[in-house]
Amino acid sequence: MPYSLDKLLVIGISSRALFNLEVEEAIFQDQGLDAYRQHQLAHENEILKPGAGFALVKALLKLNQLTPDKRLVEVVIMSRNSSETSLRIFNSIAHYGLDISRAVLAGGASLSSYLQAFNVSLFLSLHEDDVQAAINAGVAAALLYQLAENVVDLEQIRIAFDGDAVIFSDEAEKIYQSQGIEAFEQHERENAKKPLPEGPFARLLIALSYIQNNFKAPDGRALPLRTALVTARSSPAHERVIRTLRAWNIAIDETFFMGGVNKSAVLAAFKPHMFFDDQHGHCVHASSVVPTGRVPYKQD
Repeated sequence: MPYSLDKLLVIGISSRALFNLEVEEAIFQDQGLDAYRQHQLAHENEILKPGAGFALVKALLKLNQLTPDKRLVEVVIMSRNSSETSLRIFNSIAHYGLDISRAVLAGGASLSSYLQAFNVSLFLSLHEDDVQAAINAGVAAALLYQLAENVVDLEQIRIAFDGDAVIFSDEAEKIYQSQGIEAFEQHERENAKKPLPEGPFARLLIALSYIQNNFKAPDGRALPLRTALVTARSSPAHERVIRTLRAWNIAIDETFFMGGVNKSAVLAAFKPHMFFDDQHGHCVHASSVVPTGRVPYKQD
């Protein structure tokens, strides 16, 4: 019987997002495909260092170890490499003991068309075109920033999200950007009891909440998964967020209404394996302290 990915949390990640391939990317950009190919073949037994998405992938794969009778997470390598140049990636996966067995090796082609085929719930990459195409196709996706230097290998899996244009739609964000803070606050007061529409990461958050609430380790303990909402909103725009999460039957573990205060200090204290935000400026600051991914706006 074929193996089904339908009921799994499937993470699609590019090889550059999982491992640090910046030297190799520079060779490709400066010297071309053949020089890149020769470099990878010559160094295929050298282990790659972790990349921007490594900590999150390693943490999520621990869920499978904690639920041996039920696999919860599948990770698929989605690479623009060809099979010929991919051995270094697989050797590095084996070195770190990552439970990854599936891969798309597209040979330079776009990866977005394969996301639905593998039922991908979250796509992580350093290639902006692929991330944008994934978002346009309705798949949660983020462009990762360079790895923060002080990532802590915590036993507890921690993921942090911005609100508008990430968990929630960009409806309110557009009002703020086009009409200013007063119009935004007035709109949120008037719609406080109306749930916000889902954003690109809503289904991912719902899936994580389902895992938290429905699976336990063999010893009966809850799975070590913790989520946080770190939003620029503050009173009076907080009420609609709270009511929306209640309507979705989701309880986020920690919530921070920042009111425009820089998010970096809170993120450094929370120590997420990944923080997702839609604003480049926020991501630049956050990526100095925690792994960070930018969620682009959907293009029609």
